[in-house]
Amino acid sequence: MSGPYLILALLVAIVFIVITTSKFKLNPFLALIFASYLLAFAAKLPYDKIPTIITQGFGNTLTNIGIVIIAGVIIGTILEKSGAAIKMADTVIKIVGEKRPTLAMSIIGYIVSIPVFCDSGFVILTPLNKALAKRQRLHWLLCQLHYPLDFMQHTF
Repeated sequence: MSGPYLILALLVAIVFIVITTSKFKLNPFLALIFASYLLAFAAKLPYDKIPTIITQGFGNTLTNIGIVIIAGVIIGTILEKSGAAIKMADTVIKIVGEKRPTLAMSIIGYIVSIPVFCDSGFVILTPLNKALAKRQRLHWLLCQLHYPLDFMQHTF
């Protein structure tokens, strides 16, 4: 297969994942599996080797970052269910002031991103962000724009 064709097939697979998870609410894991098979068929891989290639790919990924993701989800769930994330938000707002909710969420995002994987951070902070924005009478996106920077600083 040629390079441009494979790049186009990859882009189609990415669009497939985004649409099936956002519009049709398909479980992201299933969307990834279906997209992997579609991409393998598009790349004209031997049919009998596709399941092995996909399971090896997922297995290698989980071997490298699986423990980090699982630990992050556990810590994130504890922060969310125990109310620690909301308490943290209230404390930071007291320090930076009621008129700076975006700064408060940025600081909270920075702190939360230390022990958790970025996906878990989004899961924890999005409900907290919406509640804080509603309380401050702001659009929730204003308090969420800094997330990529908060989480990115721990990846390097």
